Amino acid sequence: MSTNYTRLLQFFQQFGKFYTHQFSPFLDRTGLSMREVHVLLFLVNNPAYDTARDVTEFRGLSKSQVSQAVELLTAEGFLRRTPDPQDRRIVRLSITEAGRPLARECQEIQAACGRRLLEGLSPADTAQFLTYLQTVLDNGAQLAEEASL
Repeated sequence: MSTNYTRLLQFFQQFGKFYTHQFSPFLDRTGLSMREVHVLLFLVNNPAYDTARDVTEFRGLSKSQVSQAVELLTAEGFLRRTPDPQDRRIVRLSITEAGRPLARECQEIQAACGRRLLEGLSPADTAQFLTYLQTVLDNGAQLAEEASL
């Protein structure tokens, strides 16, 4: 098991490099950073989570990274900040009309990375893998919850 654990850690590093590299043409063309891409992707992929705190908590970025990204994306007109009508201390983030094409393009790059990762698996194998992955992710969430008690 320890060899698999080491290989899993190595996989995260290697895939992270590949993933970031796939965004290079987009980043060069738009002038955005991966930090801004992470925020855009998080918001477009997780519409129920729409605050900077959500991005920080679930995406694992620091408060300052999220704050800087939100500031830049808002200044560029790609994000909108809206105070929550029930609690003015909460600021909701939404992707603007100008930001939607960028978010969709990021999703397409992300999906292409996923397809490359699963290359060589049959549709049945892919479905089975995704079932196993969901179980592992659920177990990980449960373990994290237990650790925070």
